[in-house]
Amino acid sequence: MADRRFVMSVTPQASETSALVLFSGGQDSATCLAWALERYDRVETIGFDYGQRHAVEMQARQAVRSEMVNVLPQWADRLGPDHVVDLTGFGAIGETAMTTDRAIEADARGLPNTFVPGRNLIFLVAAAALADRRGLEVLIGGMCETDFSGYPDCRNDTIQAMSQALTLGLAKPSPIETPLMFLTKAETWALAERIGGAALVQMIVEASHTCYLGDRTQRHDWGYGCGTCPACELRAAGYNEWAARA
Repeated sequence: MADRRFVMSVTPQASETSALVLFSGGQDSATCLAWALERYDRVETIGFDYGQRHAVEMQARQAVRSEMVNVLPQWADRLGPDHVVDLTGFGAIGETAMTTDRAIEADARGLPNTFVPGRNLIFLVAAAALADRRGLEVLIGGMCETDFSGYPDCRNDTIQAMSQALTLGLAKPSPIETPLMFLTKAETWALAERIGGAALVQMIVEASHTCYLGDRTQRHDWGYGCGTCPACELRAAGYNEWAARA
């Protein structure tokens, strides 16, 4: 059943030629950007400034975009403009360990306090509005429920419900592609390798940023980060599992 759902999630309609990638500059969104460039004639990116603690995330976005056209030159002409939306007001409402200086721990519901309530929902609404204005047909996000870190807005049911809501609210089909939804982190590294070989994998290692603490001083086999926060641990474990199979 999982395999069938995966195929349904990532197969675009024949008539769809353009896409907007929700792009944070992390491993997952970098892989999604490469995946989109492989499939769509026109690809744009959207990022969100929601008051995240570390500016390094916004810097990584531009580094990955710049290097993407170098490692995938065959699709360089498909990459269009980048857009950044100011959602700092929303970040203040969500106030979590992602936007304020506090220890990373579980909350009363058992969710990690890096979870920003409603973040992906807000992101998708903003992205859909921009896509409508820009004439972009498909939204692409790096949400994943296999290694989803406890975030309920990364689940496939949530994304499918948002697609339905956007379709109703915009009075037109609003597909949301999630190519990583049923992949482990190891499988995400493997997907990057399939699309762009060792060059793409190395670019993601060097340029993308995942660490919750914003650490770019420590270089590991899997990239830069503190090595101890949940995001680093998940990325490292996936990389090590993929590398062991390679």
